[in-house]
Amino acid sequence: MDYYYEYESEEELLEREAERIRLEKRRKRREEIRARRRRQVMINRCIFAAVSAVFLIGFIFLIKGAVSGISKMAKGDEKAVETELQGSDDTELQSMTTEPTISLEQPLEEPEPVTVYEAHTTDATVTTGADVISERSIMIDLQSGDILMQKGYKDRICPASMTKVLTVLVAAEHLTDEELDNKFTITHDITAYVWEHDLSAVNWADNEEVTVRDLLYGTILPSGADAAIGLATYIAGSEDAFVEMMNEKINELGLSSSSHFTNCVGLYDDNHYSTVYDIAMIMEAAIENDLAREVLSTKRYTTSSTVEHPDGIEISNWFLRRIEDKDTGGEVIAAKTGFVNESKNCAVSYGKDNSGNEFIICTQGSTSSWRCIYDHVAMYKQFEGKVNHGSDGISDEIAEDETETEN
Repeated sequence: MDYYYEYESEEELLEREAERIRLEKRRKRREEIRARRRRQVMINRCIFAAVSAVFLIGFIFLIKGAVSGISKMAKGDEKAVETELQGSDDTELQSMTTEPTISLEQPLEEPEPVTVYEAHTTDATVTTGADVISERSIMIDLQSGDILMQKGYKDRICPASMTKVLTVLVAAEHLTDEELDNKFTITHDITAYVWEHDLSAVNWADNEEVTVRDLLYGTILPSGADAAIGLATYIAGSEDAFVEMMNEKINELGLSSSSHFTNCVGLYDDNHYSTVYDIAMIMEAAIENDLAREVLSTKRYTTSSTVEHPDGIEISNWFLRRIEDKDTGGEVIAAKTGFVNESKNCAVSYGKDNSGNEFIICTQGSTSSWRCIYDHVAMYKQFEGKVNHGSDGISDEIAEDETETEN
Protein backbone atom coordinates (compact mmCIF):
# COMPACT_ATOMS: atom_id res chain seq x y z
CA MET A 1 0.00 0.00 0.00
CA ASP A 2 1.26 3.52 -0.76
CA TYR A 3 1.21 6.43 1.70
CA TYR A 4 2.33 10.00 1.16
CA TYR A 5 3.67 11.94 4.10
CA GLU A 6 4.16 15.63 4.66
CA TYR A 7 7.56 17.14 5.37
CA GLU A 8 7.86 18.67 8.81
CA SER A 9 7.44 22.41 9.00
CA GLU A 10 9.50 24.60 11.29
CA GLU A 11 6.59 24.61 13.74
CA GLU A 12 6.45 20.81 13.67
CA LEU A 13 10.21 20.60 14.29
CA LEU A 14 9.80 22.88 17.30
CA GLU A 15 6.95 20.73 18.58
CA ARG A 16 9.05 17.64 18.09
CA GLU A 17 11.87 19.18 20.16
CA ALA A 18 9.31 20.06 22.83
CA GLU A 19 8.33 16.40 23.18
CA ARG A 20 11.35 15.62 25.35
CA ILE A 21 9.95 14.64 28.65
CA ARG A 22 11.46 14.42 32.03
CA LEU A 23 10.86 15.42 35.59
CA GLU A 24 11.74 17.08 38.75
CA LYS A 25 13.55 17.02 41.97
CA ARG A 26 12.07 15.38 44.97
CA ARG A 27 10.71 17.63 47.62
CA LYS A 28 10.26 16.78 51.26
CA ARG A 29 7.52 14.39 52.01
CA ARG A 30 4.04 15.69 52.38
CA GLU A 31 1.17 14.06 54.10
CA GLU A 32 1.01 10.58 52.58
CA ILE A 33 -2.32 9.67 51.03
CA ARG A 34 -2.16 5.95 50.79
CA ALA A 35 -4.20 3.92 48.42
CA ARG A 36 -7.30 2.09 49.44
CA ARG A 37 -5.94 -0.94 47.71
CA ARG A 38 -2.61 -0.87 49.57
CA ARG A 39 -4.46 -0.32 52.82
CA GLN A 40 -6.79 -3.23 52.09
CA VAL A 41 -3.87 -5.52 51.31
CA MET A 42 -2.27 -4.67 54.67
CA ILE A 43 -5.56 -5.33 56.48
CA ASN A 44 -5.90 -8.68 54.72
CA ARG A 45 -2.39 -9.64 55.74
CA CYS A 46 -3.07 -8.73 59.38
CA ILE A 47 -6.29 -10.75 59.40
CA PHE A 48 -4.53 -13.73 57.85
CA ALA A 49 -1.69 -13.49 60.38
CA ALA A 50 -4.11 -13.30 63.32
CA VAL A 51 -6.20 -16.24 62.14
CA SER A 52 -3.06 -18.27 61.50
CA ALA A 53 -1.82 -17.52 65.00
CA VAL A 54 -5.11 -18.66 66.57
CA PHE A 55 -5.06 -21.86 64.53
CA LEU A 56 -1.43 -22.53 65.48
CA ILE A 57 -2.10 -22.04 69.21
CA GLY A 58 -5.07 -24.37 69.11
CA PHE A 59 -3.09 -26.93 67.17
CA ILE A 60 -0.27 -26.78 69.74
CA PHE A 61 -2.73 -27.41 72.58
CA LEU A 62 -4.15 -30.43 70.76
CA ILE A 63 -0.69 -31.88 70.15
CA LYS A 64 0.31 -31.22 73.73
CA GLY A 65 -2.79 -33.03 75.04
CA ALA A 66 -2.29 -35.93 72.68
CA VAL A 67 1.36 -36.34 73.63
CA SER A 68 0.50 -36.19 77.32
CA GLY A 69 -2.19 -38.88 76.93
CA ILE A 70 0.09 -41.14 74.92
CA SER A 71 2.86 -40.73 77.46
CA LYS A 72 0.63 -41.76 80.34
CA MET A 73 -0.81 -44.71 78.47
CA ALA A 74 2.69 -45.87 77.61
CA LYS A 75 3.47 -46.00 81.30
CA GLY A 76 0.41 -48.17 81.89
CA ASP A 77 -1.27 -45.48 83.97
CA GLU A 78 -4.66 -45.92 82.30
CA LYS A 79 -6.47 -45.09 85.50
CA ALA A 80 -4.76 -41.74 85.75
CA VAL A 81 -5.70 -40.99 82.18
CA GLU A 82 -9.34 -41.97 82.81
CA THR A 83 -9.49 -39.84 85.98
CA GLU A 84 -8.04 -36.88 84.16
CA LEU A 85 -10.54 -37.16 81.35
CA GLN A 86 -13.49 -37.60 83.74
CA GLY A 87 -12.44 -34.66 85.86
CA SER A 88 -11.98 -32.33 82.94
CA ASP A 89 -14.38 -29.48 82.59
CA ASP A 90 -16.65 -29.94 79.57
CA THR A 91 -16.22 -26.30 78.62
CA GLU A 92 -12.46 -26.65 78.67
CA LEU A 93 -12.56 -29.76 76.48
CA GLN A 94 -14.98 -28.06 74.07
CA SER A 95 -12.76 -25.01 73.91
CA MET A 96 -9.67 -27.11 73.29
CA THR A 97 -11.26 -29.16 70.54
CA THR A 98 -13.33 -26.52 68.78
CA GLU A 99 -11.05 -23.48 68.72
CA PRO A 100 -9.11 -24.62 65.66
CA THR A 101 -12.40 -25.51 63.95
CA ILE A 102 -13.71 -21.98 64.51
CA SER A 103 -10.49 -20.60 63.03
CA LEU A 104 -10.81 -22.79 59.97
CA GLU A 105 -14.44 -21.83 59.42
CA GLN A 106 -13.70 -18.12 59.72
CA PRO A 107 -13.70 -16.76 56.16
CA LEU A 108 -10.49 -15.00 55.14
CA GLU A 109 -10.85 -11.76 53.24
CA GLU A 110 -9.34 -12.50 49.86
CA PRO A 111 -7.31 -9.80 48.13
CA GLU A 112 -9.09 -8.12 45.27
CA PRO A 113 -8.45 -10.17 42.11
CA VAL A 114 -5.97 -8.57 39.70
CA THR A 115 -6.34 -8.94 35.96
CA VAL A 116 -3.16 -10.08 34.26
CA TYR A 117 -3.01 -8.64 30.77
CA GLU A 118 -1.32 -10.65 28.05
CA ALA A 119 -1.28 -11.09 24.29
CA HIS A 120 0.12 -13.86 22.15
CA THR A 121 1.55 -14.41 18.73
CA THR A 122 -0.21 -16.81 16.35
CA ASP A 123 0.68 -18.55 13.11
CA ALA A 124 -0.82 -15.54 11.37
CA THR A 125 1.27 -12.91 13.20
CA VAL A 126 3.29 -10.98 10.64
CA THR A 127 6.40 -8.84 10.81
CA THR A 128 5.68 -5.13 10.52
CA GLY A 129 6.34 -4.03 6.95
CA ALA A 130 8.81 -1.55 5.53
CA ASP A 131 6.15 1.18 5.33
CA VAL A 132 6.44 1.53 9.11
CA ILE A 133 9.67 3.34 9.99
CA SER A 134 9.59 2.69 13.76
CA GLU A 135 12.33 0.30 14.88
CA ARG A 136 10.00 -1.67 17.17
CA SER A 137 6.26 -2.13 16.99
CA ILE A 138 3.30 -4.21 18.08
CA MET A 139 -0.40 -4.30 17.14
CA ILE A 140 -2.85 -6.27 19.28
CA ASP A 141 -6.44 -7.31 18.61
CA LEU A 142 -8.00 -6.70 22.02
CA GLN A 143 -10.90 -9.11 21.62
CA SER A 144 -8.80 -12.18 20.84
CA GLY A 145 -5.53 -11.10 22.46
CA ASP A 146 -3.76 -11.95 19.20
CA ILE A 147 -0.66 -10.05 18.17
CA LEU A 148 -1.44 -9.12 14.58
CA MET A 149 1.97 -7.70 13.68
CA GLN A 150 5.18 -7.02 15.50
CA LYS A 151 8.81 -6.10 15.14
CA GLY A 152 11.17 -6.48 18.12
CA TYR A 153 8.18 -6.41 20.46
CA LYS A 154 10.09 -7.93 23.40
CA ASP A 155 13.26 -5.81 22.96
CA ARG A 156 14.19 -3.60 25.91
CA ILE A 157 13.54 0.11 25.30
CA CYS A 158 13.45 3.36 27.21
CA PRO A 159 9.70 4.09 27.27
CA ALA A 160 10.24 7.86 27.48
CA SER A 161 6.99 9.70 28.23
CA MET A 162 4.88 6.64 27.49
CA THR A 163 5.82 6.04 31.14
CA LYS A 164 3.11 8.54 32.01
CA VAL A 165 0.39 6.08 31.01
CA LEU A 166 1.43 4.05 34.05
CA THR A 167 1.74 7.22 36.13
CA VAL A 168 -1.87 8.19 35.42
CA LEU A 169 -3.13 4.62 35.83
CA VAL A 170 -1.58 4.26 39.29
CA ALA A 171 -2.82 7.70 40.32
CA ALA A 172 -6.35 7.00 39.04
CA GLU A 173 -6.52 3.79 41.08
CA HIS A 174 -5.69 5.73 44.24
CA LEU A 175 -7.99 8.71 43.82
CA THR A 176 -11.61 9.18 44.78
CA ASP A 177 -13.98 11.41 42.82
CA GLU A 178 -14.02 13.84 45.73
CA GLU A 179 -10.24 14.28 45.59
CA LEU A 180 -10.18 15.46 41.98
CA ASP A 181 -11.00 19.03 43.02
CA ASN A 182 -8.48 19.07 45.86
CA LYS A 183 -5.71 21.64 45.51
CA PHE A 184 -1.99 21.03 45.10
CA THR A 185 0.70 23.71 45.25
CA ILE A 186 3.35 23.69 42.51
CA THR A 187 6.64 24.21 44.34
CA HIS A 188 9.81 25.94 43.20
CA ASP A 189 11.61 22.58 43.34
CA ILE A 190 9.20 21.26 40.72
CA THR A 191 9.51 24.19 38.30
CA ALA A 192 13.29 24.38 38.77
CA TYR A 193 13.68 20.70 37.91
CA VAL A 194 11.62 21.16 34.75
CA TRP A 195 13.78 24.04 33.55
CA GLU A 196 17.03 22.38 34.60
CA HIS A 197 16.29 19.31 32.44
CA ASP A 198 14.53 21.20 29.63
CA LEU A 199 11.33 19.22 30.04
CA SER A 200 7.90 19.81 28.57
CA ALA A 201 5.47 21.27 31.07
CA VAL A 202 2.05 22.76 31.60
CA ASN A 203 4.05 25.84 32.67
CA TRP A 204 2.48 26.62 36.01
CA ALA A 205 4.17 29.20 38.21
CA ASP A 206 5.88 28.71 41.55
CA ASN A 207 3.33 28.37 44.37
CA GLU A 208 0.42 28.19 41.93
CA GLU A 209 -2.48 26.20 43.37
CA VAL A 210 -3.97 23.76 40.87
CA THR A 211 -6.45 20.91 41.17
CA VAL A 212 -5.63 17.21 41.20
CA ARG A 213 -7.79 16.93 38.07
CA ASP A 214 -5.49 19.47 36.39
CA LEU A 215 -2.49 17.34 37.37
CA LEU A 216 -3.99 14.27 35.65
CA TYR A 217 -4.75 16.05 32.38
CA GLY A 218 -1.51 18.01 32.54
CA THR A 219 0.48 14.78 32.81
CA ILE A 220 -0.94 13.36 29.56
CA LEU A 221 -2.04 16.12 27.16
CA PRO A 222 1.10 18.32 27.10
CA SER A 223 3.15 15.56 28.76
CA GLY A 224 3.78 17.95 31.62
CA ALA A 225 6.66 17.08 33.91
CA ASP A 226 5.40 19.60 36.47
CA ALA A 227 2.00 17.86 36.49
CA ALA A 228 3.43 14.32 36.75
CA ILE A 229 5.72 15.13 39.69
CA GLY A 230 2.91 17.02 41.39
CA LEU A 231 0.58 14.06 40.92
CA ALA A 232 3.14 11.61 42.31
CA THR A 233 3.78 13.83 45.31
CA TYR A 234 0.07 14.26 46.02
CA ILE A 235 -0.60 10.53 45.87
CA ALA A 236 2.41 9.12 47.70
CA GLY A 237 4.21 12.01 49.39
CA SER A 238 7.23 11.86 47.08
CA GLU A 239 8.21 10.67 43.63
CA ASP A 240 10.33 7.86 45.11
CA ALA A 241 7.37 6.48 47.05
CA PHE A 242 5.14 6.77 43.99
CA VAL A 243 7.66 4.93 41.79
CA GLU A 244 7.51 2.05 44.27
CA MET A 245 3.76 1.94 43.64
CA MET A 246 4.38 1.95 39.88
CA ASN A 247 6.68 -1.06 40.15
CA GLU A 248 4.16 -2.83 42.38
CA LYS A 249 1.54 -2.24 39.69
CA ILE A 250 3.62 -3.76 36.88
CA ASN A 251 4.28 -6.71 39.17
CA GLU A 252 0.50 -7.12 39.53
CA LEU A 253 0.18 -6.97 35.76
CA GLY A 254 2.78 -9.71 35.35
CA LEU A 255 5.32 -7.44 33.62
CA SER A 256 8.05 -7.09 36.24
CA SER A 257 10.47 -9.44 34.48
CA SER A 258 10.79 -7.09 31.50
CA SER A 259 9.89 -3.64 32.87
CA HIS A 260 11.22 -1.48 35.70
CA PHE A 261 10.70 2.20 36.43
CA THR A 262 12.90 4.67 38.30
CA ASN A 263 10.86 7.84 37.73
CA CYS A 264 7.29 8.82 36.88
CA VAL A 265 8.04 10.91 33.78
CA GLY A 266 10.15 8.75 31.48
CA LEU A 267 13.56 10.36 32.07
CA TYR A 268 16.30 8.15 30.65
CA ASP A 269 17.98 5.84 33.15
CA ASP A 270 19.71 2.50 32.64
CA ASN A 271 17.28 0.96 35.15
CA HIS A 272 14.22 2.60 33.61
CA TYR A 273 13.13 0.23 30.88
CA SER A 274 10.22 -1.59 29.27
CA THR A 275 9.15 -3.11 25.92
CA VAL A 276 6.55 -2.07 23.36
CA TYR A 277 4.63 -5.21 24.41
CA ASP A 278 4.62 -4.17 28.08
CA ILE A 279 3.58 -0.59 27.29
CA ALA A 280 0.70 -1.98 25.21
CA MET A 281 -0.39 -4.11 28.19
CA ILE A 282 -0.21 -1.08 30.49
CA MET A 283 -2.30 0.87 27.98
CA GLU A 284 -4.90 -1.90 27.95
CA ALA A 285 -5.14 -1.74 31.75
CA ALA A 286 -5.38 2.05 31.60
CA ILE A 287 -8.30 2.16 29.15
CA GLU A 288 -10.23 -0.20 31.42
CA ASN A 289 -9.95 2.35 34.24
CA ASP A 290 -12.67 4.97 33.66
CA LEU A 291 -10.67 7.95 34.92
CA ALA A 292 -7.43 7.02 33.17
CA ARG A 293 -9.31 6.34 29.92
CA GLU A 294 -11.07 9.71 30.10
CA VAL A 295 -7.74 11.52 30.51
CA LEU A 296 -5.96 9.56 27.76
CA SER A 297 -8.90 10.16 25.37
CA THR A 298 -9.17 13.93 25.82
CA LYS A 299 -7.97 16.11 22.93
CA ARG A 300 -8.30 19.53 24.56
CA TYR A 301 -8.57 20.66 28.16
CA THR A 302 -8.45 24.00 29.98
CA THR A 303 -6.98 23.97 33.47
CA SER A 304 -8.85 25.57 36.34
CA SER A 305 -8.69 29.29 36.99
CA THR A 306 -5.94 30.44 39.32
CA VAL A 307 -4.57 33.80 40.45
CA GLU A 308 -1.66 33.38 38.03
CA HIS A 309 -3.84 32.11 35.15
CA PRO A 310 -7.40 33.46 35.59
CA ASP A 311 -8.51 31.93 32.26
CA GLY A 312 -6.69 28.68 32.89
CA ILE A 313 -4.18 27.15 30.47
CA GLU A 314 -5.40 25.43 27.30
CA ILE A 315 -3.57 22.14 26.70
CA SER A 316 -3.86 19.55 23.91
CA ASN A 317 -3.09 15.94 23.09
CA TRP A 318 -1.40 16.68 19.76
CA PHE A 319 -1.19 13.04 18.71
CA LEU A 320 -4.99 12.71 18.86
CA ARG A 321 -5.53 16.07 17.18
CA ARG A 322 -3.11 15.32 14.35
CA ILE A 323 -4.33 11.81 13.66
CA GLU A 324 -8.07 12.55 13.80
CA ASP A 325 -8.30 13.59 10.14
CA LYS A 326 -6.09 10.77 8.84
CA ASP A 327 -7.59 7.68 7.21
CA THR A 328 -7.11 4.95 9.79
CA GLY A 329 -10.24 3.07 8.82
CA GLY A 330 -11.83 4.04 12.12
CA GLU A 331 -11.03 6.24 15.10
CA VAL A 332 -7.98 6.56 17.34
CA ILE A 333 -9.47 7.12 20.78
CA ALA A 334 -6.59 7.37 23.26
CA ALA A 335 -2.85 7.95 22.96
CA LYS A 336 0.39 8.99 24.63
CA THR A 337 3.62 9.96 22.91
CA GLY A 338 7.22 10.04 24.10
CA PHE A 339 10.67 11.18 23.10
CA VAL A 340 14.18 10.94 24.46
CA ASN A 341 17.35 10.69 22.40
CA GLU A 342 17.80 7.05 23.40
CA SER A 343 14.33 5.96 22.24
CA LYS A 344 13.58 8.51 19.48
CA ASN A 345 9.91 9.19 18.83
CA CYS A 346 7.46 6.66 20.24
CA ALA A 347 3.74 6.37 20.92
CA VAL A 348 1.09 4.04 22.24
CA SER A 349 -2.50 4.34 21.02
CA TYR A 350 -5.88 2.65 21.32
CA GLY A 351 -8.40 2.72 18.50
CA LYS A 352 -11.36 1.07 16.79
CA ASP A 353 -12.00 0.35 13.14
CA ASN A 354 -15.34 0.95 11.44
CA SER A 355 -16.32 -2.67 12.13
CA GLY A 356 -15.93 -2.17 15.88
CA ASN A 357 -12.66 -4.12 16.23
CA GLU A 358 -10.45 -2.71 18.99
CA PHE A 359 -6.69 -2.45 18.76
CA ILE A 360 -3.69 -1.22 20.70
CA ILE A 361 -0.54 -0.17 18.86
CA CYS A 362 2.81 0.73 20.37
CA THR A 363 5.81 1.91 18.37
CA GLN A 364 9.32 3.04 19.27
CA GLY A 365 12.21 4.44 17.29
CA SER A 366 10.54 6.65 14.69
CA THR A 367 12.31 9.57 13.07
CA SER A 368 9.88 12.36 13.96
CA SER A 369 6.62 13.04 15.75
CA TRP A 370 4.74 13.20 12.44
CA ARG A 371 6.35 10.05 11.09
CA CYS A 372 5.36 8.28 14.31
CA ILE A 373 1.75 9.27 13.64
CA TYR A 374 1.88 7.97 10.08
CA ASP A 375 3.29 4.66 11.34
CA HIS A 376 0.16 4.24 13.46
CA VAL A 377 -2.05 5.29 10.55
CA ALA A 378 -0.49 2.63 8.32
CA MET A 379 -0.86 -0.11 10.95
CA TYR A 380 -4.50 0.69 11.72
CA LYS A 381 -5.39 0.92 8.04
CA GLN A 382 -3.72 -2.36 7.20
CA PHE A 383 -6.07 -4.36 9.45
CA GLU A 384 -9.23 -2.33 8.96
CA GLY A 385 -12.17 -4.73 9.12
CA LYS A 386 -9.98 -7.74 8.34
CA VAL A 387 -9.53 -9.55 11.65
CA ASN A 388 -11.21 -12.80 12.64
CA HIS A 389 -11.88 -13.30 16.34
CA GLY A 390 -10.70 -16.87 16.59
CA SER A 391 -7.60 -18.84 17.44
CA ASP A 392 -6.02 -17.96 14.12
CA GLY A 393 -6.24 -14.27 14.94
CA ILE A 394 -6.37 -12.95 11.36
CA SER A 395 -7.66 -14.16 8.04
CA ASP A 396 -5.79 -15.76 5.17
CA GLU A 397 -6.47 -12.61 3.19
CA ILE A 398 -4.48 -10.57 5.71
CA ALA A 399 -1.60 -13.01 5.73
CA GLU A 400 -1.40 -12.89 1.93
CA ASP A 401 -1.55 -9.10 1.88
CA GLU A 402 1.23 -8.93 4.44
CA THR A 403 3.42 -11.32 2.45
CA GLU A 404 3.09 -9.05 -0.54
CA THR A 405 3.83 -5.98 1.55
CA GLU A 406 7.00 -7.47 2.98
CA ASN A 407 8.23 -8.44 -0.47
